[in-house]
Parts: sequence; C-alpha cells; structure tokens
Amino acid sequence: MPLTDNAKLGDILLAKGLATEADIARAMERQRQHGGVLGQNLVALEVISQKQLDAVLNTRPRAPRTVEETGLPLAQLLKMMLKCIYAQDLRTASEMRDCLALPFNVVMKLVEEATEQKLLAALGQTGGIAGGEMSYQLSEAGRRLAKEAQEQNGYVGPAPVSLQSYQQRIIAQKIGNERVDQARVEAAFSDMVVTDQFIQSIGPAINSGKSILLYGPPGNGKTSLAERIGKLFEGTIYVPHAVDIDGSIVKVFDPSIHQPVTPPGTATGAPAPTSVVLADVDHRWVACKRPLVMVGGELTLQMLDLEFNAISKFYEAPIHLKALGGTFLIDDFGRQLVKPVDLLNRWIVPLESRFDFMKLHSGRTFSVPFDELVVFATNLNPSDLMDPAFLRRIPYKLETVGPSQQVFRQIFRIVAGKYGLEPTDEVVEFVIDEITKRNGEALAGYQPRFICEHVINACKFKGVPAHFTLEEVREGLGHLIVKGGGKRANMAQAA
Repeated sequence: MPLTDNAKLGDILLAKGLATEADIARAMERQRQHGGVLGQNLVALEVISQKQLDAVLNTRPRAPRTVEETGLPLAQLLKMMLKCIYAQDLRTASEMRDCLALPFNVVMKLVEEATEQKLLAALGQTGGIAGGEMSYQLSEAGRRLAKEAQEQNGYVGPAPVSLQSYQQRIIAQKIGNERVDQARVEAAFSDMVVTDQFIQSIGPAINSGKSILLYGPPGNGKTSLAERIGKLFEGTIYVPHAVDIDGSIVKVFDPSIHQPVTPPGTATGAPAPTSVVLADVDHRWVACKRPLVMVGGELTLQMLDLEFNAISKFYEAPIHLKALGGTFLIDDFGRQLVKPVDLLNRWIVPLESRFDFMKLHSGRTFSVPFDELVVFATNLNPSDLMDPAFLRRIPYKLETVGPSQQVFRQIFRIVAGKYGLEPTDEVVEFVIDEITKRNGEALAGYQPRFICEHVINACKFKGVPAHFTLEEVREGLGHLIVKGGGKRANMAQAA
C-alpha cells in the first residue's frame, strides 16, 4: 500500500519523541473536523511548535553509516563499485567514494569485501610513500564480474537510493509545506498589472500545492503568470541521482531541470570531496531549488512514462516525476498532438489520489507520491476540453480576461517605459480606438509590447531615435490585426 502523508509524518514525530500516539490521534480528529494537513493541526493543538515542524519537514538526508543503511543489498553495491572501477579506471577508495557518492567508511567496507572475494587486489600505497592511500586493481574475476554487471545494467555513477526512501522524501518535502505569503505573491507580479482580486484568488491556489487551471483569451499573460507561480517557491528539496526498484535503476536528477543549491562549505550540489563540511549529508541526494517544468504542444503520453534505454538498460524518469516537489506547467493545453481526453485520463488518478503508478518493462508496478503544483494554461474553452468530472479534480480555476481601457492604459505606459518610450495621451487613445472601434477587436495584454517593438524596429530601419508617431503606431496595428478576419494574428498570441 502507498505511504500516506499522515502515517509518514506521524512516524517521524514519534521516532523523534516530539509527539505521542494519542497526540497524533487528536490531531487527525481535528484534521477531519477542520481540514488542513496533520502538521498544522499538531501546531494548532500546541503539540509541537511551527519551528519544530519546519525542522522535521526540512531535515537533510543523513549519510548512511553502514552498508545496511544504504537500503541496498551488499551484492548490488559491490557490482556498482566494480562498474565504477572498470568504467572510470579508478584506483583508490577516495575515487570510488566520489563515484558512488557514499561515505568513505561504507566504501571501505565494500573494498574489504571485494578484496576478500578476490575481486580486487591491493597494489600498495599511492606515490610509494608512507601515509599515501592504498591503490587497488581489479582481478581477472573482478573484471569479469564488472563486465557482466555492466551488461545487465549500464548505469555508472552515484549509488541509487531505495524506493522507500524516495517515497518518504517526497512526502517530507511537500510543496504544500512551504508557505507563500501575500507579500511574496505581490512582489512576483509587481511588473504586471494585476488586480487585488486576482492576488487574493491566486494566493490560496499557490499554497494548496495541487492544481490550477488558467483559462481565457490568448495574449493576456497566462504563460507569464504560470512562470511566476513556479518561481515563487524558495524552499530547498533533495533530488536523488537515481532510485533502485528491485535492482532496476531509474535516473531522476536532471541538470537541465534541477538547479542545485550549494550547501555551505561545498563548491557544487554534486557529490562532495573529502573536505566537505556537511560530512553527515547523504550525497546520493542533490540539494535543489523546487523545479519548474514547462511543456507545451510537444507533450505526449510517452513523455509521462518511464523511458527504458535498451542499450544502457536503465530508465530515465518521466518529465512529471522530475517536477516532483515543484511546479509542472502544461501550456497551450488542448493543442498537443495527443487528444486532450487521453492526457486527462492519464492525469485523473494522480490528481485524485495524489499518487502516480509507474510500470517497469518487466511488469513490476510501483507508486510514488504525486506532489507537485500542476498548472493547466489554455486559451480554449475548458468545457470543450474537460468533462465535469475532471474539472472537479482541479480545485482552482482562474479566468484571465482582457484588460479594461483603464488597465490597458496602465499596461501601455508600463511597457513603453521598459522600452524607453514615452507615449502621449493621444497615442494611447489612438491605439485603443483603432483596436476596439475601427477593427472591432478586444484589448489584450500582449498588444502594447508588440506595438512598442514595432515602433523601435521601424525607427531603427529609418535611422532615427525611437519615438511614437501615429503613422508608426497605425502601421504596427496593421501588422498586429488580420484584415477582415476579425481574429488576432497567430504571432501575437504569445503571452
């Protein structure tokens, strides 16, 4: 059975002596009556303080002190070490430690075991001087076993973490645990013209850590809003280099998605050398900012499944698993090559149960907590894309509408100022009249930027300083609006 948030947090608090079983029961009863998460109910009952809760939820993964604490069988770790030695021509235990991202004492236990099994042979101290580090070499038997292991699974690198550790870590660093206050939300949207009502609506949606639907006509900032939502989170999470599922390896850490946070005393978020200050940290995990993953029309069902490499014989985690603990933005929803209903059917279980299920090519199925803020952004009618059952599974639905004339004037002046331009009242009113009266179009947030950029490019072409003229503005509007079509040009639909 999948782990639950309450069971995991309760176990941690019990183990740390911060709560009793009776305390947990009281908090769960309060949770049933008043809602919220277990931790906040414990704080409300004054069982623990907010500081204690934060400390539990943000605990760094501790380095394993023994082979058993790695969560992996000794035989598997031995094969991984032999593959590292064979593939990278390693000689010393320090080099093996850096490859496996395991503590030195654990690696030395593996070295001792490999030496006893005559898989490794000691060559003497490096440099031939006293105090140097012992150098090792694969024996013929060790070389054969390394080759066999590589044929079975070509993964070479930091040792994976166990599936159970991965499940527990996802829950412990839930995105819903991070509070995003009103001041931070207002600061994130400070360069956009948004209403107080929007701030009051989007704030709870962000703090829910669940799913949001942004819908409305094109060109009114849905993509920009979604990007800012994803960048609002400031917490640090720990992402494993890889996860072990019954001997199969799934790579999770992706440098193109995960942005490491440098811990004090280390140069990078990768496995640290001997001088690392945080020696008790498990370097199989990378400290990262909460990820922001954005997909658009390229999204397919295959991208939501494990990707098995038939040559290297290990898996790459799907894109939404790499977004765990962060934000997953599906932009231009409804314009993917796959039918919207098929994508939605794939998401129903994760959004409802907050767990997703993955299947290995061997048929083995496993679950992971589905903890991420999913944002759907579309300029199509949601009722044409989603049935009522699915819409119910998206708790927050926010419509982005076109600006009023008053708001449009604000946007125009703000955008123009960013380009170093100063529009006169005559220019602004001319733009509004041309769009709404002459062409019968709706005002949209993207229009000022397009007009300003056209004016700058036209002045550049003519070799004169950038400035507004009614002639240049009229020409820009001619490029912006399709004549006689009553629709915006495709190139102007970008938020």
